[in-house]
Amino acid sequence: MTHAGYLVAGWGISLVVLGGYALGLVRRGRRLAPRVPVDRRRWIDSPGSDRG
Repeated sequence: MTHAGYLVAGWGISLVVLGGYALGLVRRGRRLAPRVPVDRRRWIDSPGSDRG
């Protein structure tokens, strides 16, 4: 494999791993969000917030 091949493979693997981690983090957050009591939620998810 050439130097360019190693470079592309390294970046590709890094991006796939980071993308998978980000996807898992978002999915976990969405799964756990309903378990947070209403009075402890952030303002952006609180009832009465302006949701265009």
